[in-house]
Amino acid sequence: MTGAGTTPTSDGGGNLSPQRNPERGPSRARTAAVVAAVTLTGATGAGLVAAGLGTTSLRPPQPGASAAPTGERSGSPGPVLPRSEPVRITIPRIGVDAEIVPVDSDSNGSLEVPPLNRPEVAGWYRRGPTPGEAGNAVLVGHVDSQAGPAVFFDLGRLRAGDVVQVTRADGRQATFTVDGAGAYPKERFPTERVYGGDAAARLRLITCGGRFNPRTGNYPDNIVVFATATR
Repeated sequence: MTGAGTTPTSDGGGNLSPQRNPERGPSRARTAAVVAAVTLTGATGAGLVAAGLGTTSLRPPQPGASAAPTGERSGSPGPVLPRSEPVRITIPRIGVDAEIVPVDSDSNGSLEVPPLNRPEVAGWYRRGPTPGEAGNAVLVGHVDSQAGPAVFFDLGRLRAGDVVQVTRADGRQATFTVDGAGAYPKERFPTERVYGGDAAARLRLITCGGRFNPRTGNYPDNIVVFATATR
């Protein structure tokens, strides 16, 4: 999602502080510290999903006002699963059927993204919850590539009620229902809603959005999809 002169690891939703052993979910105290770090970073616009290759003349679809989430899904959420790494994501509405690779934070605390030469894969933040586990699992993906639209180009088309399925290494499938989607200027990234969490299993999908600026080499916005496990 980076353009010329930008750092490939500087996008992905926020600047994350190192967390404890990735084989265990982050504690509430650690999550709060991470949220604070991202909030501070967001004030300067650094470390957010804001850059893109900008090689496609198409503007990524943007969530409509009616798609903006007003809260998490009410009612009984789906089952909470034990930890198991995600291996594949399927989003029928927008034709996504993609491999998932783990990504980490770099030495500067920025969330890494999948390799630029693999725009067709999604990245899972390995120090956070796995999809289906309690808390907010975070997946990031490129919006475009040198060849055109990438894995999450159509993310902005998702609406409440759409289904996202994540296949895990243990063979189980975590199914999420979209609560809503929003486009956020990078300086107003919804940090707490993305990286916070509760006892329910939730999913956050993140990519670049807005109109590509060829002068800066950046997309100005972040598109975030919010979803809750339902079965």
